[in-house]
Amino acid sequence: DGREEARRGGRSGAGEANAVHPRLRVDVDEAAVDLAASGPALESAYRGPDDLGTARQHAKGKLTVRERLELLLDPGTFTEIETFRRHQSTAFGLDARRPYTDGVVTGWGLVHGRKVFVYGHDFRIFGGSLGSAHAAKIHKLMDLALMVRAPIVGLNDGAGARIQEGVNSLAGYGGIFRRNVQASGVVPQISVILGPCAGGAAYSPALTDFVFMVQDTSNMFLTGPDVIRAVTAEDVSTEELGGAWTHARRSGVATFVHEDEDACLEDVRYLLSMLPASHEEPPPWFEPEDDPGRSCDSLLTVVPTNPQQPYDVRDVVAEIVDDHELIELQEHFAPNVVCAFARMGGHVVGIVGNQPMVRAGVLDISAAEKAARFVRTCDAFNIPLITLVDVPGFLPGVDQEHGGIIRHGAKLLYAYCEATVPRIQLILRKAYGGAYIVMDSRSIGADLSLAWPSNEIAVMGPEAAADVVFRRELAQSSDPVELRQTLSRRYSEELTHPFYAAERGYVDEVIDPRDTRTALLESLEMLRTKRTEQPWRKHGNPPM
Repeated sequence: DGREEARRGGRSGAGEANAVHPRLRVDVDEAAVDLAASGPALESAYRGPDDLGTARQHAKGKLTVRERLELLLDPGTFTEIETFRRHQSTAFGLDARRPYTDGVVTGWGLVHGRKVFVYGHDFRIFGGSLGSAHAAKIHKLMDLALMVRAPIVGLNDGAGARIQEGVNSLAGYGGIFRRNVQASGVVPQISVILGPCAGGAAYSPALTDFVFMVQDTSNMFLTGPDVIRAVTAEDVSTEELGGAWTHARRSGVATFVHEDEDACLEDVRYLLSMLPASHEEPPPWFEPEDDPGRSCDSLLTVVPTNPQQPYDVRDVVAEIVDDHELIELQEHFAPNVVCAFARMGGHVVGIVGNQPMVRAGVLDISAAEKAARFVRTCDAFNIPLITLVDVPGFLPGVDQEHGGIIRHGAKLLYAYCEATVPRIQLILRKAYGGAYIVMDSRSIGADLSLAWPSNEIAVMGPEAAADVVFRRELAQSSDPVELRQTLSRRYSEELTHPFYAAERGYVDEVIDPRDTRTALLESLEMLRTKRTEQPWRKHGNPPM
């Protein structure tokens, strides 16, 4: 399938911790220069400080940094830089401990034959903590990636700022954060959390595009359990506070969660196969095996005509995309909206869809934030957007209003309005009120709006509309239940019939569900050369 094809670039298994570095396999007698002096230093840098540190990593179910690089990159493609860099600090006995690499390995390699820059913390050296030299290596790597326009992957497994280096460590983080922002929307940035990521260290992943975590071994937080216990008397474990599932389900920080590092790094490779090297390129194209003219017969039964009956919108997505394959982002956070990458005709697309299986697909604060972030990511990296609409509205409630649903809902509205990539709306069933407008309607700039015959576009549902429009008649009726049903049918027949919006130009075409894949592919192909001009400005000011 597409995922397997994306992985054919190859990947090596985790090597032995004490394997000989390829750069050491040199016949010194035949070499043009004498490598005898650098050989031991290079071997020390490659192997790490001692075998005990490696054993401790493995005992925790974690790999060493170089084993991780072997899994992430195509075999034999890693080029390391600043291998011999060491800190220059003398405080608290640091002058007696100056290991090579200073606890971070930096360089570049290939993933599916495409260049990627990567840095990885070595927890065996100072617990992977960040000092001045350590930070300078990451700064250099990020500068190179931005200069040559290639993705950045950070393998995070460190104890945070190196306390012995004081403010130098804090300044080092500031330099990373600034470069994260400079690279934002220019090159893809992926953070892989493979151990602790505490304090200021947690801000860098939050500034990147995608965050991967591994259950039971990854954790992220600004203040740890001990500090929280001392300040607020709250008793919480590290896993409960900042574990992978906490960030996947509650905070939304984690984009993906995996059972182990092998699966995690394999999916990092897969995600990279769907992303361009930079904003200046389209995502990579794969020769499709799936028939573009394939009829989607199952869609006639997947979506019930009864607007109150739930279904899984992912079944719709799987039916229309190449090889029925998609990669869902933030699957466990705000599940009432689905955000996924897939391919159509071999080209990458981003899909946003209301999920009727969860809260009827209603939009709430978390769903709006999740979808807005995804829309902006797609727009930044030239990924066309398809929006599947089946939405009853925004979630009512005091908590939602006081929590800022107006402001958060406006984030999604802003994200769609500013997006310049091809945008196609497909209305599957109900599309009510402001939520219909926000879900990339024609009025906010969708290039095309398609709809199934089951579409029902209105300010609100027929029953609720009848209660408002005919409240006097209902109040005076001797049989309000029967009258309400009659008036609801009348409202539906006059204002929400399948062709009402199409007659007024808000829907471009009402299509047979079986033709959905073909219609979308034809529309995407037509929009392939879309160009838009935006008014010059320093930057927009979205409702952050």
